[in-house]
Amino acid sequence: MTYELRTYTATHGKRDALLARFRDYTLDRFAAHGMETIDFWASADNKDVLIYVLRHTGNPKKNWADFQADPVWIEAKAASVVDGEIVAKIESVFLKPTDLPTVHGSSSAS
Repeated sequence: MTYELRTYTATHGKRDALLARFRDYTLDRFAAHGMETIDFWASADNKDVLIYVLRHTGNPKKNWADFQADPVWIEAKAASVVDGEIVAKIESVFLKPTDLPTVHGSSSAS
């Protein structure tokens, strides 16, 4: 199992539009392509930044390729940017568990 930390910087003032796209389309499409959303956070320092973690089933690169080729996603993304791009920057880091205890007191290393 692979985890991915993703940081999105919304185009200034468009974080609400980005959140709406996640709620209305993205989360369902992630699930259809082996990506489970663990949690979302808003930056305390920058109102345009959204951070989330995904858990990938299978190969993350294939999951992303399948997601990006998904006709439902392509249409939803196009509709969400009719009034201009809503994402200025995306950063991604793939993660693997360590043998250190988690917040819940158990090890998650594989």
